[in-house]
Amino acid sequence: MIPILNKIERSVQTFLIEIGDLSYFAGRFFKEVFKSPFEFKEFLRQCYQVGNRSLLLVSVTGFIIGLVFTLQSRPTLQEFGAVSWMPSMVSISIIREIGPIITALICAGRIGSGIGAELGSMRVTEQIDAMEVSGTNPFKYLVITRISATILMLPLLVLIGDSIAIYGSYLVENIKGNVSFTLYFNQVFDALEFSDLLPATIKSFFFGFAIGLVGCYKGYYCNKGTAGVGLAANSAVVYTSMLLFVIDFIAVFVTDIFYHL
Repeated sequence: MIPILNKIERSVQTFLIEIGDLSYFAGRFFKEVFKSPFEFKEFLRQCYQVGNRSLLLVSVTGFIIGLVFTLQSRPTLQEFGAVSWMPSMVSISIIREIGPIITALICAGRIGSGIGAELGSMRVTEQIDAMEVSGTNPFKYLVITRISATILMLPLLVLIGDSIAIYGSYLVENIKGNVSFTLYFNQVFDALEFSDLLPATIKSFFFGFAIGLVGCYKGYYCNKGTAGVGLAANSAVVYTSMLLFVIDFIAVFVTDIFYHL
């Protein structure tokens, strides 16, 4: 019994230390993000890496989500004679919750692991140490540009994924129920309100921050040689996924409070 308690105690202690180090890393980001020099060229390159390289995956995922969600929901709505509610139900569900969290999880695997592996390999090959010796600030060049790029690009990816998912839903309705494009999207926009778009957009920025922060943190402090690179990439995805669910829960909880005020 004692060894088990000691193991739990060490795990809790390690977890708390990890949270403290990650919080310090986030504080350093906010401290240095507005200080010159600003690495605009590297920032734009990272925006391309994060946005354009993830666009196809996000688009395909969104399209399949729209198709599957509509195909699964349609029989149930038919039983209650409520097929006409399909456009509003699909659009609100995707915009509020499904689109942002699924896109964020996809990007956590695609972007978070990539950042963790890239910075981890730079750490173990001493490239980051070489930048520090040469007088370059590696935190500004490597970390701030990547986190800023994920913060900016993830809401755009969420918007694109949501749009393609709703279009995929329209295709199913057009084939199954012979619903026109104009009628479907008129019902979609009639159902959506500004209060649906704003919380989803705001939490997308936080999702992007979490993906960039954890990926950079795991890679920047990578150790244990080349084996640590794989560990950094893997742990970046795991930690980011957990953090995304926590952020999503907090966002939904806060939004629900505002809805009832």
